[in-house]
Amino acid sequence: MASAKQHVLSLYRRIFRLAKSWQAMSGDVAETNIERKYIISEARSLFRKNKEVTNNDEIKEFIREAEARIELALHYKNPFPRPMNIPQSTLPFTGHAMTKSQKTAMKRAKPIYLKSYNDADR
Repeated sequence: MASAKQHVLSLYRRIFRLAKSWQAMSGDVAETNIERKYIISEARSLFRKNKEVTNNDEIKEFIREAEARIELALHYKNPFPRPMNIPQSTLPFTGHAMTKSQKTAMKRAKPIYLKSYNDADR
């Protein structure tokens, strides 16, 4: 548990160092400030949201999510979450409710970098 706590704190510091040195792809100062503020506010809200998690497996998943988001942001030079592709077979017909199997398929299709997002959150 102690090593997980240190890993989480190290990750938190890494995210804030990233925000401090972040440069928008356009080079525009206003855009850079917006993206920096987004990185900081997103990190704070997700870390606060998940601070009560004590299950080591869940903690590891959240660490994987954070690391994936960092790598995606650095690779694409964009801190905002990438869109999620929804399998066509999971979409309900117009006017129909989603079936249990469709809901399960939606959960499985959700990538690791969006694990902390619930449909009710947005």
